[in-house]
Amino acid sequence: MAKARTAYVCSQCGSEHSKWQGQCADCGAWNTLGAFVVEPAQTPAARRGSYAGAAAGAPRITPLASVALAQEARTSIGIGELDRVLGGGLVEGSVVLVGGDPGIGKSTLLLQMLGALGTRLSSLYVSGEESLAQVAARAQRLGLALDPLRGLAETCIERILEHAAAERPRVLVVDSIQTIWTELLTAAPGSVSQVRESAARLTRYAKETGSGVFLVGHVTKEGGIAGPRVLEHMVDAVLYFEGEAGSRFRVLRAFKNRFGAVNELGVFAMSDKGLREVPNPSAIFLSAHSEPTPGSAVMVTREGTRPLLVEVQALVDASPLANPRRVALGLEQNRLAMLLAVLHRHGGAAVYDQDVFVNVVGGIRVQETAADLPVLLAVLSSFRNRALPDKTIAFGEVGLSGEIRPVPNGEERLKEAATHGFVRAIVPRANAPKKGRIGNLEVIAVDRLGDALAAG
Repeated sequence: MAKARTAYVCSQCGSEHSKWQGQCADCGAWNTLGAFVVEPAQTPAARRGSYAGAAAGAPRITPLASVALAQEARTSIGIGELDRVLGGGLVEGSVVLVGGDPGIGKSTLLLQMLGALGTRLSSLYVSGEESLAQVAARAQRLGLALDPLRGLAETCIERILEHAAAERPRVLVVDSIQTIWTELLTAAPGSVSQVRESAARLTRYAKETGSGVFLVGHVTKEGGIAGPRVLEHMVDAVLYFEGEAGSRFRVLRAFKNRFGAVNELGVFAMSDKGLREVPNPSAIFLSAHSEPTPGSAVMVTREGTRPLLVEVQALVDASPLANPRRVALGLEQNRLAMLLAVLHRHGGAAVYDQDVFVNVVGGIRVQETAADLPVLLAVLSSFRNRALPDKTIAFGEVGLSGEIRPVPNGEERLKEAATHGFVRAIVPRANAPKKGRIGNLEVIAVDRLGDALAAG
């Protein structure tokens, strides 16, 4: 039998190298190569034997038209915001990776999830970082019933799978995947090879038994899941916790989901009893100004299947620097620089000698182009020190030639704004409602940036 060899795998892109080097030749990242033991390949005789056994129950080529398309079985967890992010509930045999900064609430949420499931689904909480006494104390502090909760303090994947095979839990939580190791490899726990192999074993267990598996993942200082990048490709869903330091609100976002919408958003508030879901997140993302304030604009963004009202704030001030600052929190900074150039060329407002600061209230990150128009309205409002009319919302993409382009689901955004009492909307003409008025909302449809600035 051929000997096992050691390869070096990049934790960013997953590419394999024959020897260690400081920089990955494929993605260019530095100090990301880690040792990975490659199992020896099968001998030709073994491969012939496996081919010969294809007729005895091995997978066959099947036309997709003959495959029964059944709806995947889902179980409602009982936490509405978590069910929403997962796509409507927990799917049998799914593997979910939950990441986030230390202390943001990953373990708390998963423990609350097991408490909400209670006796409906048998569960097992595997702790690799805390003792069972610490887990029980947290569950008691959260006010959870301890009777249906079962825990296991173990880090060896072989022992974990032995206990899981004996107990047969329908939901398995592993906290965290970076602490799990296998006896087949000599690398230290948390290394590329250990994380990769342990996650592969747990994924195989989930698919064979139909159990739902939740993996808690550490994050790097850049905010990504620690370990090999291939870990995110192996699982069915990747959920990230977001939130500003010191803020009581937590945002759970789906960055990957094979059974639901990507970028779906769940909002929680941290309290002394754990994470409490926020069913109306638009209310927390809007500041309660007593009167209209310069530099503030409200937009309707769409996260997954949910429209959200978000306040965009801008501050424009004379800069003492040769190169004025452009700071964007919750938005892409390069896009802000592009929008300011469009504002100068097609809006007649020159802010090239001004410091421009833009912030999305509530710590949420807006990743769609519908924020273009409200950002420019907020910047111009601060620059002229003139507030937008009260109860006004805006959304729309701004092109380089100054045109206002439509965005998806315009009518749903307008309905959300009307539900929250807004009476005026500045939107692209293609997003104007086709079938009459929406509530008390006055819709101002615009084609060009100049028209939108004049309406604001």
